Amino acid sequence: MSTTAPSRTTDGDGESHPRSPIVHRRRRIDPLYYLFLFPSLTLFSLAVTLPAVLGFGYSFTNSIGFGDWEFIGLRNYIAMFRDQGVLGSYTFTLGFSLITVILVNILAFALALGLTSKIRFTTALRTIYVIPMVISGIVIAFVFQYLFANTVPGMGQAIGSDALSTSILANPDWAWLSIVIVTAWQSIPATMLIYIAGLVTIPGEVYEAGSIDGATGWQAIRHITLPLVSGFIVINTILGFKNYLNAYDIIVGLTDGGPGVATRSVAMSIFRGFEGGDYAYQMANAMVFFLISIALALLQLRITRGRTAF
Repeated sequence: MSTTAPSRTTDGDGESHPRSPIVHRRRRIDPLYYLFLFPSLTLFSLAVTLPAVLGFGYSFTNSIGFGDWEFIGLRNYIAMFRDQGVLGSYTFTLGFSLITVILVNILAFALALGLTSKIRFTTALRTIYVIPMVISGIVIAFVFQYLFANTVPGMGQAIGSDALSTSILANPDWAWLSIVIVTAWQSIPATMLIYIAGLVTIPGEVYEAGSIDGATGWQAIRHITLPLVSGFIVINTILGFKNYLNAYDIIVGLTDGGPGVATRSVAMSIFRGFEGGDYAYQMANAMVFFLISIALALLQLRITRGRTAF
């Protein structure tokens, strides 16, 4: 508790009188808040914090997940950065995330522009476009796996196209494209909704002023719309990139990391390593992946600080 020095006030007769000191009291926190916080904090600590701390410790050992183990220092981390399989999974994951986030944001922004314009059946179209967002990723992956493996090759053979006659899933050079397509198909609705929320906040008077100045449709988008929704673009880009780094279920249902290991993501490498007995080695991989995710989260906070997108 802190107090300020008493000041003096002057009445109508010109006489000064001491003013009562202003007392600043710290707001007392109701113990009921701690009662509601304790169960959540306990569960989070047991389910997330404790396993993370134990995993960090095991990354410096030769543990296979059970039984005896020995401390081996940084050997797992050194081996990981020399492992072409691990480095390949990082290359695929980063490349896939970058391409997908660009494709998703371009298509989602274009759809948001269309669904906020003066067209008919806007509500119905918004409902249709949102459907992929509510379907499980593994279900979507299995449906598209059948399309890419059977339907598309059948259509290619029917029209005499050699390029479409074989499944893209069996091509190690192009299998990644199928994952980009399916991931984008599922991700566009959520990204589109965020862009719609940003576009409807732009006053119509801004566009009217632009039209008076002679701005065409593309000029209005470039000089009015894009600057005013820049906060939404940043948030969609960073959140999308972070989510795509954790890609797992769609890849499992679509290519299972194949052909070979051409489409194996970092998350898949970690889980498959756990199944193969490389527990400590993959814990080191998980720690590095965790640091990358933390760095992206800090970057997001730094870039979005001070923006008023939401």
